[in-house]
Amino acid sequence: MSKTIKVALAGAGAFGIKHLDGIKNIDGVEVVSLISRDLEKTREVAAQYGIGHVTTELDESLALPEVDAVILCTPTQMHASQTLACLKAGKHVQVEIPLCDVYREGQEVLAMQQQTGLVAMVGHTRRFNPSHQYVNGKIRAGEFNIQQMDVQTYFFRRTNMNALGQPRSWTDHLLWHHAAHTVDLFAYQCGSPIVKANAIQGPIHPALGIAMDMSIQLKAANGAICTLSLSFNNNGPLGTFFRYIGDSATYIARYDDLFSGKEEKIDVSGVAVSMNGIELQDREFFAAIREGREPNSSIAGVMDCYRVLHELEQQLNG
Repeated sequence: MSKTIKVALAGAGAFGIKHLDGIKNIDGVEVVSLISRDLEKTREVAAQYGIGHVTTELDESLALPEVDAVILCTPTQMHASQTLACLKAGKHVQVEIPLCDVYREGQEVLAMQQQTGLVAMVGHTRRFNPSHQYVNGKIRAGEFNIQQMDVQTYFFRRTNMNALGQPRSWTDHLLWHHAAHTVDLFAYQCGSPIVKANAIQGPIHPALGIAMDMSIQLKAANGAICTLSLSFNNNGPLGTFFRYIGDSATYIARYDDLFSGKEEKIDVSGVAVSMNGIELQDREFFAAIREGREPNSSIAGVMDCYRVLHELEQQLNG
């Protein structure tokens, strides 16, 4: 595909804006349609980014013949059904993490992707952050092997707010959303499937109906282990912090930045064409469309993560 890739983006909230900012830096791609539930706010965002078509209905954008691909930044509970709708409409699709919060629905999406042959990927951004790419390069070169990953995913979210501090219309989830990043990254970096997984959770929030604290243990087939602590109760530094403990070094990754175990900053500016993990994720999506290939973090490539999450959910509910 040599022509401009024309994109519809669904979800003009905090993460949709991150994608719009990343796409501005990518040649040969144009966002032509913006979908979100609040029409006036959507029009405001569309005006800022020069997007001509605005709607509150995904189906309206899917009916546009010029749309080649869709990026879904919508609530978790809509991801699987909307991804299916995009594939059935003949559109390539990138869906933000998680692909689903019901494993069976994720399997249905995979079956449809295999039937259509379209490019379909999930926003497992950690695979694309320069910090984690640097570590992956060391692993692939045989210079570093993971013994343990120690991961903290901490937010202060005792009410239903998004990353911009605005009220959410849906409820986020530590297991199916935030743990998914680490479960996938651990297996990806180890190059080895997860063969053992355990989880415990704290009290269920009386209004939100979810656990606000969770602890997960993972073991890969190659023997590496991972300890993951998650909380919506943490009144302190926010985000996810990864400590890679290996046989030759220790690395600490904080989103796109990387440090040694002694907090010495490591220059990762030469790892990729951008220092923005979201932009790199989008670049991979559009490159896979142009090259007619399976992308990194394809639905098939991340499906095992959702198997593990499903097994952990069964443990927690058992």
